[in-house]
Amino acid sequence: MRLHGETITVTWRVPTGEVDGGNKPVCRTETETIDDVLVKPGADENAANSTRPAGITAALTIAIPRVWTYRSLRNALVTIRGHDYRVIGDPLPVDGGITPTRWNLSVELTDTEG
Repeated sequence: MRLHGETITVTWRVPTGEVDGGNKPVCRTETETIDDVLVKPGADENAANSTRPAGITAALTIAIPRVWTYRSLRNALVTIRGHDYRVIGDPLPVDGGITPTRWNLSVELTDTEG
């Protein structure tokens, strides 16, 4: 059996080099779709903090194929099956000639609601 992933969308906020009236950077969005991404559900966890009694945090791990031209995912938004998740950190692809599978970039995602 051959593994085949799904299509996701990644959105970045990219500074334009301009600033607004409050001296904050003006950004534009760039999006890209990536095919054949493996999606692994993580554990859901209730937010036990009293300021968010109905809150929940959902986590996923995705594996991006090595054919994708790497670009930093720091602060990117990933849309999977119509739901948005935030990238945790700034993941780097596995390098150095190790090629056990088609996927070389593992990315942790999170979303908090409530």
